[in-house]
Amino acid sequence: MEIKFHGQSCFEISDGGTTVLTDPFLKPNNPIADVTGEEVEATVIAISHGHADHVADLVPVAKRTGAQCVALVELAGWLGEQGIENVSDPNFGGTVTYDWGWIKFVPAWHTNTLPDGTVIGNPAGMLINIGGKTIYHAGDTCLFGDMKLIAERNPVDIAILPIGGHYTMDRHDAVVAAQFIGADTVIPMHFNTFPPIETDAGAFKADVEGAGAGSVVVLEPGESFRA
Repeated sequence: MEIKFHGQSCFEISDGGTTVLTDPFLKPNNPIADVTGEEVEATVIAISHGHADHVADLVPVAKRTGAQCVALVELAGWLGEQGIENVSDPNFGGTVTYDWGWIKFVPAWHTNTLPDGTVIGNPAGMLINIGGKTIYHAGDTCLFGDMKLIAERNPVDIAILPIGGHYTMDRHDAVVAAQFIGADTVIPMHFNTFPPIETDAGAFKADVEGAGAGSVVVLEPGESFRA
């Protein structure tokens, strides 16, 4: 199983013939992304929430690839209005099952609007089970205690956590999140894309590993991790 980072919260998670793309925000919309929406592939697109830095490239990628989009019910309804027909619409606690694994939506503490500013439901984190591993893509969130419960109910192998602060938890709170979750591997996201979320990913790595809260893999856009 391979996890490839494209910047912000966008990852290609691939195993065999399956690729799960998360929160597509790519060139030229994303100033640090390594690829455009024409250069990614997906069989499933999993979306945490509707902010533009998570969905700017969603509709064109979904239409080009024919990938199934998976999002909370309100955001899934908006996707249908954009002409995306292959959509699954779970709510919190809902699990979408595939022959390769599953995707389950869990809470995240954040806000949620569409790119035009329309307030739409809640944001989410996503548990993605693929290649025999469970990945917790926390979405945009602050630190909250139920991260412990999420990991207790669904033991996490790889935690993907925002660390940039300002709009999400910062790298200090993300260390505590890593302790709550207890994954063997932690990958930071949602940092260094714009000035307000610039942070020291190396210091995050040192703090997590110093606390015994997992091994941190810091990826630059275009880099991959194999598990």
